[in-house]
Amino acid sequence: MLSIGYAIFRCRWQCQSKTLVHRFGWMVLLLILGPSTEVLGVESKDAPAKPTVDFNRQIRPLLAKHCFACHGPDKAESGVRLSDFDSAIAETDNGVLAIDPNKPESSELLKRVASTDPSLRMPPEGEGLSEQNINLLKQWISEGAEYSVHWSFQPVKKVDIPPTHNPEWTLNPIDSFVLASLEQANLEPNGIASPQVLVKRLYFSLLGVPPTAEEVDRFVANPSLDAYEVLVDQLIADPRMGERWGRHWLDVVRYAETNSFERDNPKPNAWKYRDYVVQSFNSDKPYDRFIYEQLAGDEIDTPTIESLTATGFYRLGIWDDEPADPLQAKFDGYDDIVTVAGQGILGLTFNCARCHDHKIDPIPQRDYYQMVAFFRDVESYGNRGDQMGFNQIDISTPEVQAKYRDLEARIKEIDKEKRRLEQIGIAKMTGENQRKTEGSERNKVLRLHLQENLSEDEWNEYQSLQKEEAEGRKTLKSFPEREFLLGLAKTNPKPPDTHILLRGSPQAEGDIVKPGFPAMTNEPVPEIPESPNGSSSPGRRKVLADWIVNEKNWFTSRVIVNRLWQHHFGRGIVRSSNNFGQLGDQPTHPELLDWLASELIRHNWNLKPIHRAIVSSQSFQMSSEYQSAGMAHDPANSLFWQYPMRRLSAEELRDSILATSGELNLEKFGPSFYPDLANEVKAGQSRPGAGWKDSSASDRARRSIYIHIKRSLIPPELSVFDFPETDTSCEARFLTTQAAQALGLLNGQFLQTQSEKFAERVKRIAGNDQNKRIATAIRLAYGRAVENDDYTRATNLMNKLKNDHQLNDDQKLKEYCLALLNTNEYMYLD
Repeated sequence: MLSIGYAIFRCRWQCQSKTLVHRFGWMVLLLILGPSTEVLGVESKDAPAKPTVDFNRQIRPLLAKHCFACHGPDKAESGVRLSDFDSAIAETDNGVLAIDPNKPESSELLKRVASTDPSLRMPPEGEGLSEQNINLLKQWISEGAEYSVHWSFQPVKKVDIPPTHNPEWTLNPIDSFVLASLEQANLEPNGIASPQVLVKRLYFSLLGVPPTAEEVDRFVANPSLDAYEVLVDQLIADPRMGERWGRHWLDVVRYAETNSFERDNPKPNAWKYRDYVVQSFNSDKPYDRFIYEQLAGDEIDTPTIESLTATGFYRLGIWDDEPADPLQAKFDGYDDIVTVAGQGILGLTFNCARCHDHKIDPIPQRDYYQMVAFFRDVESYGNRGDQMGFNQIDISTPEVQAKYRDLEARIKEIDKEKRRLEQIGIAKMTGENQRKTEGSERNKVLRLHLQENLSEDEWNEYQSLQKEEAEGRKTLKSFPEREFLLGLAKTNPKPPDTHILLRGSPQAEGDIVKPGFPAMTNEPVPEIPESPNGSSSPGRRKVLADWIVNEKNWFTSRVIVNRLWQHHFGRGIVRSSNNFGQLGDQPTHPELLDWLASELIRHNWNLKPIHRAIVSSQSFQMSSEYQSAGMAHDPANSLFWQYPMRRLSAEELRDSILATSGELNLEKFGPSFYPDLANEVKAGQSRPGAGWKDSSASDRARRSIYIHIKRSLIPPELSVFDFPETDTSCEARFLTTQAAQALGLLNGQFLQTQSEKFAERVKRIAGNDQNKRIATAIRLAYGRAVENDDYTRATNLMNKLKNDHQLNDDQKLKEYCLALLNTNEYMYLD
């Protein structure tokens, strides 16, 4: 019955077919060579004219794919190493030159790849290089065989706004960069999207929720450029924006509220970090300050509750409370921090240099451990006996803290004295009872036999201590409740030495290293003053934060503006948002990326001006319509000749359904809620249902960002729609199409409940008239007026549901509403 409704309505609202190209396959196989540090210097004044062959785009992948296995960074068969210019032009073991710059005819490399003799041809396996690739190598060598510096290892450049042949099309500089690339490729941009499409796109892009029908009507009635700008400003100031964009950041920092592993126990107060992120985006906290607080919020001159909350960044990762190798687990924790900070903030895969020099980028193993050294004051999340003392910061008033501190100290002394007396008695017990006190029966044995093994004075003292302890614990319960937050409650002011670990093993220590910046940046060794006696941390992370948020650090600004572009357009200017290294994707519009990074700095690291520039551009307002020339010459839409169509994310879809049903609760902040899960879903845990609580119906209707994220139990309405892996940093959600999605939307508990609520809402507005019900349901679901085809299809469906399945009017309406929530028009933008 439900599948009939879905099939009928899917036909009506089927979106245009699009080619979604995930450039994933061959890129995974690439091993791209890293330039020597010498290459990072200033270009010679006598340098030849700019070559026509792009080394990074065309030659580097070619050499990496076909040559590096035998002639790369790790191996130099016959004395041939092609990983850097100096090695490539050196004499081989046979006394010849693999590459003779400007002389392809003298280069052994070219002779070998062009040879028809199987015993001489390189590469030896397969059919060899294509003629096109051989000619490419020949052209590259004839132009001097330049090993150019990778784009992201160079400072942000000051770029000029490019001229275009159609300046009337552009609304701001972003459009000039996009249009110039299209004109160079002889492509035309799509026209502007319809007002109805545009207002829906803007709401989802900025707020992550749909506009109401009234909000759509208001803009469609006056779709002028001025009205659009007013709407942009209104939405950028809307507090729902922080919920939308905060979730993007939570993906990057592997946010979850539990520890993972078998027990997957909760991380108390993790939700306060989530609220900090949402509030930061809403207030447009400068991005440099946002990063600084997370890295060193406890080391600033005057820490605040806000800056301490930000250090929850360090506590979000997975934690094994019973590791087989505690020392290995400790360095796995440091690796997690370096990985998230490196990829999430700098776009660099430092973690690839944990066991050896980076195979691709100019990141030696020493650089990795110098980065680890910055974080060596960060203590482990805790131990099985104490997590609170390591990661829960007491932010109660000084008076409350003093009360607890004094009484808890006395209770600790009492426990110590009681233990001493217990051991006196245990020493006099039988061997059998002594052994029992070493296990779970200890308290039972003490209750039955302790008195008879103590003197009268000892027993009286013991009873007195018990009474004092009981009274003390009762008094503790009468105190005002303390307030805690997740963060760096304990750090080491005198961190131990950091060694390079041979092969990444903590059991094989090599040279000692000090905190330092990547060699490729040519930054001097940082000066870190000795921490004074009584300080709680050494100040190292503050030094690192200063470097990361310095406007001269060309990684930080590029990475974040790329993420903004990614979430407005469905993919970044650099598709590999966490990897700006040589194995990552090249930027499709490098000058635009640098312009955006420069604009961010010019606006004092505030992100909202960048949002405003992006969504105000003509490029953002283009339609997603099919274009034969664009599909023929740029099927991946790399040049943005159309606005990319996309499906709603898991959170957008769930929040939209709640909004359509009229159930969405916009209450903000506070502890997370627990969706209602079937027992079959909970059965996948090692302890089914453990740690999953009940929430009220009102709480369960809140926005998805406030869902409790338990690593071992992601709610199905999120997981089947590509909610990210929470153990590692997620650079992008790769959208999938799978059977479980259709099954969940048709038969899932959440959709069944919300379609019933949706139908009740329609009935309240439209009464019992079937045509009014259809028109109202269309308006609430799609934000548009009903059309003749809508009536025809809906009537056909309802007649079929009545005649073939004997459903009454209210049941038919419920199934119709379910069908609407399953259509492409509902689930896809544009």
